[in-house]
Amino acid sequence: MNFSYRHTKFISFDKFSAMLNIALFGPPGAGKGTQSQFLIDEYKLIYISTGDLLRKEIKAGSKLGAEAKSIIEQGGLVSDEIIVQIIEKTITDHPDANGFLFDGFPRTYIQSYILEGLMIQLHTKLNCLISIEVPEEKSVRRLLERGQSSGRSDDNDTVIRNRLREYREKTLPVLNFFKERGSYVPLDGTKSIPEVHNCIAQIVENELSKNLLNIVMFGYPGSGRGSQGLAVAKHFGLEFVATGKMLDEEVRKGTEIGKRIEQIYNSGGLVPDEIVVPLIEAKIVNSKGVKGFIFKGFPRTLVQSYILDGILKKHHFSISKIIDIEVDTLEIIRRLDKRSKTDKGMPYDSSTEKIVKRLEEHRKKTIPVIEKYKKGHQVTVIDGEADFDTVFERIKNAIVTGVKNLR
Repeated sequence: MNFSYRHTKFISFDKFSAMLNIALFGPPGAGKGTQSQFLIDEYKLIYISTGDLLRKEIKAGSKLGAEAKSIIEQGGLVSDEIIVQIIEKTITDHPDANGFLFDGFPRTYIQSYILEGLMIQLHTKLNCLISIEVPEEKSVRRLLERGQSSGRSDDNDTVIRNRLREYREKTLPVLNFFKERGSYVPLDGTKSIPEVHNCIAQIVENELSKNLLNIVMFGYPGSGRGSQGLAVAKHFGLEFVATGKMLDEEVRKGTEIGKRIEQIYNSGGLVPDEIVVPLIEAKIVNSKGVKGFIFKGFPRTLVQSYILDGILKKHHFSISKIIDIEVDTLEIIRRLDKRSKTDKGMPYDSSTEKIVKRLEEHRKKTIPVIEKYKKGHQVTVIDGEADFDTVFERIKNAIVTGVKNLR
């Protein structure tokens, strides 16, 4: 396939990486038109119908349109070569789009490969193929009823069954193609329109959740991970998940869990994972409309790292970036000693002995977590020995660059 590069020469492909791209399939009578409009309106997707695009190019008198018009006037079928260039042009002409809804493409097994290749070239992907599935007899009844109300002559039993047979024969290879790639999602099209809306919305939300920006922030106490984490969360629109803050909030509210936490605090013990983990999961579940999460203070141990991986996987998330703020030990001790003289001081800041003990605990328990993540993720070490704004810029740039590479 000889793709045209005229439309992509000056386009930043990173813009396409976060797009939501969906192919919607369904036999005649499945309600695909209604559901297409729902997707377009709800998620602000650009509608791609090969027939509509061809007519638009012909009307505009473009080179591709002229080629297509000539073929159609001679009674021929427009080649995949022309169709894919028109689709590519439509996508690259809308680099700021939320995504695209494909209707009527891919129509064949070969076109499935073409679309996959085009998505790879544009550094994006087809998130999913949603197939609205309706039994043949149900489709026939719906179309016959439509024919009675609309007066359409093609809505008769013979024509309808021929159309359904043609759909099955042409569509099955395409569906199998995307089944093999794990992006085929069937849903029951016999449900009511609102119920199908809800099913589609759930599918789309699951896809969108995979694009959340989830960051884990590491660093010795005094490295600035808390203040930097808050600044990063504000800049990227993330939910800041800090275990200490959540525990203190439970104590402040006087909840049953808060009373248990307070007893543990008073006895000098560590709050167990049995209390911490449900609070973190509740935070994730109840945070609506966020672009992702930034975790500070969790995971602190190897056990907690496996727990976090499990929680994220359960909710169809994954870690996008791991930041480790590095500061010289003597500088950390100096910072913690200075902090102890302010209202931001922590209990372990009160003496050099307690500071050293807390740093030693981090070395023994948390450094192994970072080493574990280095084996499966790119851990970015940030030099934290600078003023706040300089360190923030370093972290911000690392996140932007790192996430683009992940995509």
